[in-house]
Amino acid sequence: MSVAATIRRRGRRWVLNGAAAIGLAYILTPLTFVTWLAFFKQEIPSFPPEGYSLHWFASILDQPKFVAGFTTSFQVGVLATAIGLALGVPAALAVVRGQFRLRASFASLLLMPLIVPGVVLGTAMYVFQVSAENTLDVDVLGTFYALAIGHTVIVIPWVVRLVTASLAGVDRTIEEAAQNLGANAFVTFWRITLPAIRPGIVAGALFGFVTSFGNLEMSLFLCGPGRTTLPIVVLQYLEWKIDPTIAAVSVVQILLIGIAMLITDRYVKLARVV
Repeated sequence: MSVAATIRRRGRRWVLNGAAAIGLAYILTPLTFVTWLAFFKQEIPSFPPEGYSLHWFASILDQPKFVAGFTTSFQVGVLATAIGLALGVPAALAVVRGQFRLRASFASLLLMPLIVPGVVLGTAMYVFQVSAENTLDVDVLGTFYALAIGHTVIVIPWVVRLVTASLAGVDRTIEEAAQNLGANAFVTFWRITLPAIRPGIVAGALFGFVTSFGNLEMSLFLCGPGRTTLPIVVLQYLEWKIDPTIAAVSVVQILLIGIAMLITDRYVKLARVV
């Protein structure tokens, strides 16, 4: 290899590494400043800080709305993820293994909530629930289960997308061999297919839960009186007061999500499907 070719190769590598470093810095800079702000001693943020303290993390527990919002977001996220898995896994199987007309359109429809703006989704779900309430003559809008069903809409695309990626790497000959040895469709799925797509299922559940837990737009439309999720509580708090408590709440969320991803990656390598 000539000297000029070596220089060009190293130059391209430096450009790519530099672009990656700039992108990573662009992503991490807001997180760094929020984490730094959470440890400020003074109530009104100012630079340079007057000192550092853990007071704002302790003050989270003194705010009942934060605790209630976290509990509601966690419960809604768990229920929406469970329903999303129950619907998304069979849908992914139908998209990858099914042979029917409009399969591509069906796959695009399942992934559409990732593209449609959250305000549009929230408005559509609100109108749908109002219509369902008027038609069925039962309380729907503003209930806990209506909120969870709304969040399920944004969980399903993550499940379908990641399970589909896992199914694309499954060797069909292994399933055919199991069926040739006498296993029926259910046993083949339970013993062969399910373990193979487990990384996609776990990753879909994790990303779906995180998306539901941090969702704001749809929750604004579907939350009823006396019931708020954590993002709404944070927004309402910022309307009247700005102090490092919000930064402390954000740091707690970042830590919880980071720990969940590390634990998940310990058992299922997310790099295989993400």
